[in-house]
Amino acid sequence: MAATTHTVTNQVPPLVGYDVYTADRALSEAVERHIEPGVLPGAQEELGALGRAAGSAQAQEWGAQANEHPPVLRTHDRYGNRIDEVEFHPSWHRLLGHAVAAGLTDAWGRPAGHVRRAAGFLVWTQAEAGHGCPLSMTHAAVPALRTDPVLAAEWEPKLTSYVYEEGLRPAPEKAGVLFGMGMTEKQGGTDVRSNTTRAEPLSGEGEYLLTGHKWFCSAPMSDGFLVLAQAPGGLTCFLVPRALPDGTRNVFAIQRLKDKLGNKSNASGEVEFDGTWARRVGEEGRGVRTIIEMVAATRLDCVVGSAALMRQAVAQAIHHATYRNAFGGLLIDKPLMRNVLADLALESEAATVLAMRLASAYDTDTEEERAFLRIAVPAAKYWVTKRCTPVVGEALECLGGNGYVEESGMPRLLREAPLNSIWEGSGNVQALDVLRALQREPQALDAFLREVGKARGADHRLDAAIKDLLTELADLEGIEARARRLVERMALVLQGSLLVRWAPPEVSDAFCASRLGRDWGTAFGTLPHSLDLASVVARARPVAE
Repeated sequence: MAATTHTVTNQVPPLVGYDVYTADRALSEAVERHIEPGVLPGAQEELGALGRAAGSAQAQEWGAQANEHPPVLRTHDRYGNRIDEVEFHPSWHRLLGHAVAAGLTDAWGRPAGHVRRAAGFLVWTQAEAGHGCPLSMTHAAVPALRTDPVLAAEWEPKLTSYVYEEGLRPAPEKAGVLFGMGMTEKQGGTDVRSNTTRAEPLSGEGEYLLTGHKWFCSAPMSDGFLVLAQAPGGLTCFLVPRALPDGTRNVFAIQRLKDKLGNKSNASGEVEFDGTWARRVGEEGRGVRTIIEMVAATRLDCVVGSAALMRQAVAQAIHHATYRNAFGGLLIDKPLMRNVLADLALESEAATVLAMRLASAYDTDTEEERAFLRIAVPAAKYWVTKRCTPVVGEALECLGGNGYVEESGMPRLLREAPLNSIWEGSGNVQALDVLRALQREPQALDAFLREVGKARGADHRLDAAIKDLLTELADLEGIEARARRLVERMALVLQGSLLVRWAPPEVSDAFCASRLGRDWGTAFGTLPHSLDLASVVARARPVAE
């Protein structure tokens, strides 16, 4: 075949060799907004280094390899001994090692720790999302363990360590550890109170033997797990180590790994307990209360993780349109494509701004902020994670057929997109959780309304949306059946308020006109044509170094 037929033209260069953090203006501005001046320079330096690593060819290759070579379960060794180990590609360990070294499991004990960690999680997830699962659970285990000061003193320094050590050994022998969790069972799923795993007390204080199963056990090669089981006093939280203090393996039979839609790099297994040694965390019968802060923290990570997936998808779409010629000019200059890109950029920025506002509430940690989180976290978890899949799907389409090909990386993002909406309680669970907060904790609604009210008077469409929301909140008839509608409006009003206060006028104007003013179609790319869409797109463009 003649060489002239293989001349390559009009192909977009890869989006590589750039700083994922500084190229994301919505994120970097949020960090500046929520971190006090004395801490900010150090945080920016850390995040810039992580951003450059995330945008490097090396990190992108690690992500591709970790997904192309998914984990493999080894139940027995060559001699027939039960070992229950999961083998990962070396790139998985490199990704985890870099993330731990960047402090992505350390938020609870350093200044502005939650904002710094959330921003880092948002940045590094764009390199590869699957390994975020053990990072998230390790981070979120800290508040649960703090219900027992002895356990917290033993485990927290290793959970928040900046050292990653693979392999199963007793925790005292390791400089850093990771945690997983096993809450759900076959018969109940999210209804954890229907769990049947039994916990029988031993003579040692707080020691039990567990018998039962877990239908989903995330990151089964972690060093420890928080699980729920039925003790004599009711549903209780327990810490299950993989390796016992004497160096032997705990009974932890991994029956199989789940064959998932996405999240291929990460192992999720079915686990059987049969005389498995565990230590009680918190009081008997208060298992759900013990883990509730862990659940809230992982739900926030679902919001952050979805914001990361959206940002990477939108960045890829805008990058493609910046270089691709079609119909006599660059795609990014075509009015209809610009409308689509601007619409996607709005969704991405709104998700990022909301995620970082929630992280800042954790750092502030006042009674007002805790009340705000009680209602804002499930509302954000419901809405942002729901928006992730359509955003990524539309961004993929911006690349045309090239986006449907695995080499583009977009199919991996699309497969990952639905996960955060399912993990830690699917949409209905989040909506019902908001209803419980509305009905049982009036201070939570007061805090939410005070937050959205900070932008009152700045945009007439936001004001009208707040008024409509108050009308809906005043009508409790049939509230459960319309819970999704209510929570969607709450999330949109909150996002609108944050953008009106903090985003450039062209962004807040476009968001309020479409999401709150209802001058919008049912697909992306249906924004009012009179808006400053070029500025919205330019703001979201990732600029390579």
